[in-house]
Amino acid sequence: MDWGLATLGLTLLLVAAVSGRLTGTSLTPPMVVVVVGVLAGPLVLGDITVGPSSETVRTLAEATLAVVLFSDASRIDLAALRREKGLPIRLLGIGLPLTIALGALAAAALFGSLSFGSVVILGVILAPTDAGLGSAVVTDARLPQRVRQSLNVESGLNDGICVPVLLIVLAAAEGPAHPAKVLLEAIGFGIVGGAVAGALAGAIVTFGGRRGLIESAWLQIIPVAAAVLAYGAAGALGGSGLIAAFMAGAVFGGIAHPGDAGETRFTEEAGALLTAATFLVFGAVLLGPELDHLSWQIVLYAGLSLTLVRMIPVAAAMAGSGARKPTVAFIGWFGPRGLASIVFAVIVEDAHWPHTATILTATYLTVGLSVMVHGASAVPLVRRYASWFSSQSGEPGGAPLESVPAHEHRVRGPAAPVRAKA
Repeated sequence: MDWGLATLGLTLLLVAAVSGRLTGTSLTPPMVVVVVGVLAGPLVLGDITVGPSSETVRTLAEATLAVVLFSDASRIDLAALRREKGLPIRLLGIGLPLTIALGALAAAALFGSLSFGSVVILGVILAPTDAGLGSAVVTDARLPQRVRQSLNVESGLNDGICVPVLLIVLAAAEGPAHPAKVLLEAIGFGIVGGAVAGALAGAIVTFGGRRGLIESAWLQIIPVAAAVLAYGAAGALGGSGLIAAFMAGAVFGGIAHPGDAGETRFTEEAGALLTAATFLVFGAVLLGPELDHLSWQIVLYAGLSLTLVRMIPVAAAMAGSGARKPTVAFIGWFGPRGLASIVFAVIVEDAHWPHTATILTATYLTVGLSVMVHGASAVPLVRRYASWFSSQSGEPGGAPLESVPAHEHRVRGPAAPVRAKA
């Protein structure tokens, strides 16, 4: 008997019951959900029996990322981002490519049997960050506004940037003609489908809202419908539904300018629910079974991925920015790996890529460790960094870059920043 849905429902109820107590502590909801998933999976209780290569797993994972990509892209004020240019551009334009390259080099050094394409794919899979795994880092108002907003924007955009990179690398292994085909079809149709869906939804909100034609409950449905339309249309045309969802969110946000979680609140909550379900399945059928296949190379790679592979590129990206050493270390540490890495790994498995077993085990262990260590360290390190920033604020020339205000890009979940418990 499969108790999967019942386990999900019970887990969400229990987390909701103590969610107020969890806020501001070193125990986060993703940590609880993943642990429950491991316990409920075939490794322990066997309550969740879906297979790791099941179409259900991929559908759930991709649907979740599509909703999150739409939501993330719609929240980012691209005009403000262009005006500010500073840290987010450095993290995405310099730090992200360097992270992919260093992740590939580390994989090549530790996994001698992997091909060039395989190590690059592993680098791409583990490059995107997921700010939701350490939410205090982007919601605590005691932190420098510019720092937490840079981490928020980086997390919101890097997974969308990595999708076409992953598709191109996968296609390149099939022959020299395939990357061009991916650019024209998977990426091209994804961009077109997403742009049309986002523009349509934005026009409906703008036109109908001005004339009072849209009932408030249906206003919340429009972004979700746009994400579904973009994903479905791109898939039907042979394009990437994930690229389409990201593009749709960006276009919708540029036209409708959703503010204070208004039009996109339901989309964000739906994304949070799907994310919880994905992490439960991740713990049960992806992470749990892989714990039997660990090697010292995989454990070392996971540790390097969460530390040097992230922190060295961040330090390089922020060189010359004027950021103080505590800020560079803080941003470098908080690069959690989460939902995007899970989805990318599932895509690679479905593509039957060579050396998939090593790629999957390394990815799932890295994500599992990230959920735990980044979740547990968020509140204490936020408290420590906030104390340092507060002490510097009163000093002449103490922390000039950190003191510069930044445009508030809404974070996933609460519409306004919240303060962690002291």
